[in-house]
Amino acid sequence: MINHSWLKTFCTLVEVAHFTHTAEKLYMTQSGVSQHIKKLEIQLERQLLIREGKTFSLTAAGQQLYQKGIELLRSSDDLEALVRQDEEKVGLVKITSPGSVGLKLYPHLLNIQQVHPKLSIDYSFAPNKNIEQELSKGNIDLGLMTQLSQASTLTSLKIGDEPLVLVTPCDVKSIQWQSLIELGFISHPDAAHHGQLLLSENFPDFEHIEQLPHKGFSNQISLILTPVSKGLGFTVLPLYAARAFAAQHLIHIHNLEKSVCETLYLCVNRRSPLTNRSKFIKSELLNFLA
Repeated sequence: MINHSWLKTFCTLVEVAHFTHTAEKLYMTQSGVSQHIKKLEIQLERQLLIREGKTFSLTAAGQQLYQKGIELLRSSDDLEALVRQDEEKVGLVKITSPGSVGLKLYPHLLNIQQVHPKLSIDYSFAPNKNIEQELSKGNIDLGLMTQLSQASTLTSLKIGDEPLVLVTPCDVKSIQWQSLIELGFISHPDAAHHGQLLLSENFPDFEHIEQLPHKGFSNQISLILTPVSKGLGFTVLPLYAARAFAAQHLIHIHNLEKSVCETLYLCVNRRSPLTNRSKFIKSELLNFLA
């Protein structure tokens, strides 16, 4: 492998066309420049320069080395600049969260990106298990989860609570256990967990979600309340998701006697130090969700 320092000396010499000026530019001695050229010639087993008094010309091998060498040096400089780049508001940040908090958070992050257009936000929705896996693999920078991770590679910071609410069609003003049976349940990926938390605290007759007639399912957070709004059943969702539904006049969010919340955690991989841009977004998340 060609020594990077020798190659840089050679290419600088070709551009400056003077040994003394090259030495001055590289903060070397003139003999040091000559030594680098000699070492390159020995390594490559080719004469690179034809010396003519105080001047020189390139051999065919020297011309070829310069043309390819200058490309290599520029690529190396670009790579170093890319690796060293760690500006607070420049570059890509990857975030994943459950859909409910994402409905609230993602528009806010887009506003930040508008103010700082060199910042790029990749945002995806996923269940807790997937978020934990992606963080552990180092595929994302920040993860929001509604359960405390047990993975040894992750650290979890409690940043708030996410209330769970029962949502019915708009014409249902009061809730009794029998009315829930009659309505039936609109399910979603976290429905069993959310339903168990909220319904078990407020309805003595509740034992498990299978007691409720199944009236439909959606895995798209923005669509879960569509069948509810059409009178097809009720569901249990985080408040963020319920309030994000566009047709609020078609649904009714019920305040039950016993409120139940999920804790929201901000999680990172302890083995992957955060970039300055990730620290900036982390700070924004903490301020916005506090």
